[in-house]
Amino acid sequence: MTEPIIVYGQKGSGSVVVEAALLLIGLPHRVVERAPTERPEAGDLTEAQMAEVNPLLQVPALRLPNGELRLSPGVDDVRRPAFLRWMTFVSAQIYGLIWVTDDPRRLAVDEAHQAVIVSRVQERRAECWRIMDTQVAPAPYILGADLSVLDLYVTVVSAWGPGRKRFYEVAPKMGEVVRRVDRDPRLTALWKERFS
Repeated sequence: MTEPIIVYGQKGSGSVVVEAALLLIGLPHRVVERAPTERPEAGDLTEAQMAEVNPLLQVPALRLPNGELRLSPGVDDVRRPAFLRWMTFVSAQIYGLIWVTDDPRRLAVDEAHQAVIVSRVQERRAECWRIMDTQVAPAPYILGADLSVLDLYVTVVSAWGPGRKRFYEVAPKMGEVVRRVDRDPRLTALWKERFS
């Protein structure tokens, strides 16, 4: 028997994207709860063990027993460039800003400054969603007929600030995709347990 896939993450975090993908693929896995900013401690993973999974010591992180698993267009698929473009865009332009809003004290000098930073970051995220929405043509998923991890990623990240209401306003085409993924019966239990 092979070692199980291990997802290091936390309820409501980016690890839910990975959990959803593994559920859809039908691969057994286990989740090791770890807050995104938590440092490894004794009794848990050591810092060296966590660094093997992710050198930045951040979650979500994934440990595969062997080989590569994917829920994405293959390397020779014509949708592959769009998949890589939008996965990178969401990661760099939208998801990457969570570091700021999770703890604005990292950048702010006082509480008033924190509120300004959070507000501006939320508006930047909304603008990024708007830009992406103008350049995709979902049919019925972002890349076409097949559900991909990109759809899962957008579904999870769109629920964070500025929130779904604003997301639906600025990204109506992708909003339909997110609603479709939210209703997918294969994911109902996962959404309820891990992403309420």
